[in-house]
Amino acid sequence: MPFDHFSIIESTLREGEQFSTAHFTTAQKLEMAHLLDEFGVEIIEMTSPVASPQSEADIRALTSAGLRARIVTHIRCNREDAARALDTGVHGLDIVIGTSPQLIQHSHGKSIRQIIDLMEEVTSWVRTQSPNITLRFSTEDTFRSREADLLRIYLAVAAIGTVDRLGVADTVGVATPLQVYNMVKQLVRLTGLDVEFHGHNDSGCAIANAAAALEAGATHIDTTVLGIGERNGITPLGGLVARLYTLDKRYVEKYHLPLLPRIDRMIADLCELEIPFSNYITGSSAFIHKAGIHAKAVLADPNTYEILRPEDFGLTREIAMGHKLMGWNTLKARSETLGLTLTDDTLKALTQEVKRRADTRALTIEEIDALLHDATTVGA
Repeated sequence: MPFDHFSIIESTLREGEQFSTAHFTTAQKLEMAHLLDEFGVEIIEMTSPVASPQSEADIRALTSAGLRARIVTHIRCNREDAARALDTGVHGLDIVIGTSPQLIQHSHGKSIRQIIDLMEEVTSWVRTQSPNITLRFSTEDTFRSREADLLRIYLAVAAIGTVDRLGVADTVGVATPLQVYNMVKQLVRLTGLDVEFHGHNDSGCAIANAAAALEAGATHIDTTVLGIGERNGITPLGGLVARLYTLDKRYVEKYHLPLLPRIDRMIADLCELEIPFSNYITGSSAFIHKAGIHAKAVLADPNTYEILRPEDFGLTREIAMGHKLMGWNTLKARSETLGLTLTDDTLKALTQEVKRRADTRALTIEEIDALLHDATTVGA
């Protein structure tokens, strides 16, 4: 499994711009790009320069920013878009065209033969203009396309020899992990080219589908910060990191993981969002333990109920207190933190008092500390 040989194509500054509340200034894009670069993403994808004058200016700003990450832009399959993109100095072009019956009918109206001819014309022209640029050709709406059409197109791309990487796009979030695995595996076997996966999250499978793509041999995964993008967005950067970390921490050791909370917070603020409580790694509840049996085990060994180590992300775990589910080991740990010495019997009695009061409302940490101090005074 090539989990240790993949690259992230971070698309917050392209796909993320399509999110409902996203609007990034050039300065904000530069700040985000520098953070993503420091985090270690290999490629940053930008909105096409033909989208607006500012989009073109933003690409130029990033290509001259001295980043280690390579800058690519996402364009339609036509020569005019390619020419505008090449003029910005990007390191790569991500060329796309729809191949599903729905997009053929309602988007561009071209037949499969015409798509192949256009692909050959555009990619061959780009190669004559910029022989060393990285080229990706992707079908849009791959998983609602006819398999025979897809194979016809992808095999033609491989035979022409102008493209470095094939793209597979679950544009409406309809694919299952098994479908993604089978498609990517087939393309790797038949073409020998690198394969990129772009997965939307409309049905909640984006992370699972991205992992399936990697397992099948994909070399590149598209992500955005917090998963923002068109509709429900795409594979979230943090979610992909969490998934791979749980398989083997070595898969993500090339990334500066403690930067992730700052990156998530920046996009949340810019898009006027709250980070969901259940968000991967950076959600407010990600490392909070509440039930007594959980808390006791985590205090003894965090690995019992944590598959992710908060310390690896610059975060800390929390044992929730002051509620009716609290166990006495939690109170014992708090007393030790405060430097107090109480017997186990005293701590168990205090725990019952906390539970009695918490049936009405949860106690604050200040109230818990006051109970512990009072018990210490009485004991003295």
